[in-house]
Amino acid sequence: MPESALTREVPAYRTDKLRPRNHQYAVCVFVINEGDKVRAQLRRMQDVAPAADVIVADGGSTDGSLDLSYLESVGVTALLTKLGPGKLSAQMRMAFDFCLEQGYAGVVVIDGNGKDGVEAIPTFLELLESGVDHVQGSRFIPGGRAINTPLSRLVGLKVLHAPLISLASGVRQTDTTNGFRAYSARLLGDAEVDTFRDVFVTYELHYHLAIEAGRLPRFATAETPVTRTYPKGKVPTKISPIRGNAHVLGVLFRAVAGRYRSTRSQEATTA
Repeated sequence: MPESALTREVPAYRTDKLRPRNHQYAVCVFVINEGDKVRAQLRRMQDVAPAADVIVADGGSTDGSLDLSYLESVGVTALLTKLGPGKLSAQMRMAFDFCLEQGYAGVVVIDGNGKDGVEAIPTFLELLESGVDHVQGSRFIPGGRAINTPLSRLVGLKVLHAPLISLASGVRQTDTTNGFRAYSARLLGDAEVDTFRDVFVTYELHYHLAIEAGRLPRFATAETPVTRTYPKGKVPTKISPIRGNAHVLGVLFRAVAGRYRSTRSQEATTA
């Protein structure tokens, strides 16, 4: 079934188009109330992402950091503001819906909290151009750097998260909690992957795409070295220590068990 025949479940959102599409690829920045951090990041991205359009996908910021005149001054192509329900995965569906409608061939995704080394963006774009469908940024391969990463996150990633995602996908993955990634339009629009479903609300979509891209032999995957820097001292995070981490683990286990696999994918597996 072609992607065009599928119904996309996408949260309501507003589009503020600041300039026309100029490139084949987009960089989507996911943000909610990141203040000066996202502004500084967008300024840095001006110098390293000249071959891609920058799309800001806002989850509903109220801090004034995404003033349209400022975004226009740093070269942003469009601001998407989520009006419907959901968290990160809803923002992702919103951004992917816009990018596919605009005809982009692929999308680099990055958090807007200033932790990621944006200088890696050109390499993501090169890998998309070479035909890779899922590019995972990794701090733990040669050339990658993990700076001030909290010990609890390192242990959880290396002992549980990365091994389970690798097992489910059939591809070794070393940095599966890292949201610095890239996806081809072919992967995002695939009927069996079925990206645009309301079941993807929080972190489900990152895990689902990583698993399906490795599991389905028609897609190509790769890792590329990146830098992620945490500030010293208390770690700024939107994940609460008990309920938030329990939710993340629940999402991980459901993804690994195939609970987010589409009906078409399940039918193909049992056929």
